[in-house]
Amino acid sequence: MKIVLQRVSSASVRIGDEIVGKINYGYLVFVGFGINDEKADVDRIIEKIKKLRLFSDENGKTNRSINEIDGELLIVSQFTLYADCNQGNRPSFTDAATPSSAKDLYNYFVAASKPYFAKVASGCFGASMEVELINDGPFTVILEI
Repeated sequence: MKIVLQRVSSASVRIGDEIVGKINYGYLVFVGFGINDEKADVDRIIEKIKKLRLFSDENGKTNRSINEIDGELLIVSQFTLYADCNQGNRPSFTDAATPSSAKDLYNYFVAASKPYFAKVASGCFGASMEVELINDGPFTVILEI
């Protein structure tokens, strides 16, 4: 599993003219699933996201977790995180999970996150989406399992 996690002031995802997910201060989470990923990996990454201290404390140091600031999550599937561009000019996605497997893991990720965060919003798996964000910092980290 590969994750690009961005600390945001706000973020939203739109399909056509409809906003399907929107958050205020928190994390925009782009997630791609690999061929060997399973639900236990999702559980581990949720634990990691809960514990990461990427928000500023009263001294301006990145010392607070998302839950300490009542932050929100917007989770967006992005299989292109598994693009392999090492050979030729067209990316290969052979290490990405099958669409069926990735969809199951994505839905699990969203559902399993809801008990742990102030708000969890999501995109729509497999849809063509437009994502808008105001990156706070900018502060972006990459997580891999």
